[in-house]
Amino acid sequence: MLTQTINTQAINTQVRGKIGSALPASDQFVAIADHVGLIATELSYRKEEEIYGEDEPAEYVYQVVSGAVRTYKLLSDGRRQIGAFHLPGDVFGLESGASHRLTAEAIIETNVRVVNRASLEKVAGIDVHVARKLWAMTSGQLRHAEDHMLLLGRKTAMERVATFLLEMDRRLAVAGMMALPMCRRDIGDYLGLTLETVSRALSQLHSQGILGLSGARQIELRNRQRLRNIDAL
Repeated sequence: MLTQTINTQAINTQVRGKIGSALPASDQFVAIADHVGLIATELSYRKEEEIYGEDEPAEYVYQVVSGAVRTYKLLSDGRRQIGAFHLPGDVFGLESGASHRLTAEAIIETNVRVVNRASLEKVAGIDVHVARKLWAMTSGQLRHAEDHMLLLGRKTAMERVATFLLEMDRRLAVAGMMALPMCRRDIGDYLGLTLETVSRALSQLHSQGILGLSGARQIELRNRQRLRNIDAL
């Protein structure tokens, strides 16, 4: 919940210029807030701390500044299904209704930028540029949800792991090495697999020379084409 955050301070957004100008996707949220004169607030969350809960009022829109966030739903049998991992620059908490459909938690120590949703929606109602940017963010999240549904419904365990690694390679890789913020249990809950199945798939890819493992969360992709071939099966 917002009231459980620590180290809170108001900050002025720093991206200037017209909202219609070309900006990296990670800057669009800041540009929107700056363009309409809204004040973004930066909040800090400890590892495993809840940012908001399922069915709580969706009063704010969030952007990850540093760290990582998972959004998930607890199923009736107690299992957890992670819907998405949000990394630096990602916007989350955009909802079609008045409440949050999922719970959001900080995976590691995380800083997020927050803008009041009602103020943002009010401006979007009169500023077509803001409305377009918010629509672009929402449609991007919809595409991710559709891709995730396809992954869970149609791909084998190895194909799911390959898809995940290629996604993280695009979003996280620095100098050829991925430092995953999430643990293997998180990966399993995202892919609809058990911890043991994820570990077995990673070990198999390692033995085939497709990836290198350095510690629990350091991964080097040594043969991206073979991984793409698995993902395309």
